[in-house]
Amino acid sequence: MTTFEAAKLVAGREIRVKLRDKAFLFGTVLLLFFTALGVFLPMLLDGGPDKVAVVGATHVAALEQAGLDVQVVADRAAAEQLVRDEEVSAAVVDGPVVLALEDAPQDVVSALSVEPPVEFLDPDALNEAARFLVPFVLSFLFFLTTLTFGVQIAQSVTEEKQTRIVEILVSSVPVRALLIGKVAAMTLLAFGQLALLVTFGVIGMRVADVGGPLIDALIPTIGWFLPFFVIGFLMLATLWAAVGALAARLEDVNATSAPLQFMVMIPFFLVLSLQENPFAMTVLSYVPFSAPIAMPARVFSGEAAAWEPYLALVILLATTALTLLAGARIYQGSLLRTNGRTSFATAWRNPTPVG
Repeated sequence: MTTFEAAKLVAGREIRVKLRDKAFLFGTVLLLFFTALGVFLPMLLDGGPDKVAVVGATHVAALEQAGLDVQVVADRAAAEQLVRDEEVSAAVVDGPVVLALEDAPQDVVSALSVEPPVEFLDPDALNEAARFLVPFVLSFLFFLTTLTFGVQIAQSVTEEKQTRIVEILVSSVPVRALLIGKVAAMTLLAFGQLALLVTFGVIGMRVADVGGPLIDALIPTIGWFLPFFVIGFLMLATLWAAVGALAARLEDVNATSAPLQFMVMIPFFLVLSLQENPFAMTVLSYVPFSAPIAMPARVFSGEAAAWEPYLALVILLATTALTLLAGARIYQGSLLRTNGRTSFATAWRNPTPVG
């Protein structure tokens, strides 16, 4: 059996086990639920357009164009009664005069007013809420997925080591194939879950008819976010397997993985706190551990030149190659050491221990 065939066998086993894991399936469904909630809840809470009673047909077109639900009535008395009964939020009678109980209905007044035309000098500019929310969501998805799946990789490796199952596995397949298969399986599962959430969210926005121009701006951003996510996750996945192999018991995983957890958390908080600093964001978009979230954020805001994502991706690829080699060396040097926690130095000096 070649290394590729062995790795393929290991990856298939990992994927099958994960897809049968109720916690994983429940977590995916829960994430989809929250995605749908975020898309459709504002529309459900909106309660639909305001109802307005109108005497005559003169102002019907203007009110309907403003998105109001218009109800034509015979006379002022009927309109007043509907307002008093709170069956409509306001009424428009001859004059025109707007009838309301207490507060002036600004949407009705605006629909009947003659407003000067507004010319946008930057029609593609995004509002401040979108400028913060989209990078936050993408950063949070990368942070949550990388941390969740990463910890699972580490715990899986440690559990196999603690139960001595790994000794049976390495007698059948090479250690390198075991590592490649596990990392490849988790990368595919993480990407699949993320792609499902993103697709579900975009389709939901289309169905709910919300965020029109925002969706158009999101498409190229997501197009860059996905490759950055895959390569960024792959860069960290082997390191997660390595810190899992350093631990001898599940209780040791938090200690051995602490440096890696900081490498995931610090870029997340830096990108969120420095969004308004163009220089800092430019630097972060080229630092490998923060590039998967900083560069898509700059693409979304329009601050990144067309060539910048390509350069950042090349740097990320080169770093990933180095982390794969380093992680594999530590993994091989600590996987079969069961007499306590293994140090980085020991694993690095002895990449292929026997027994």
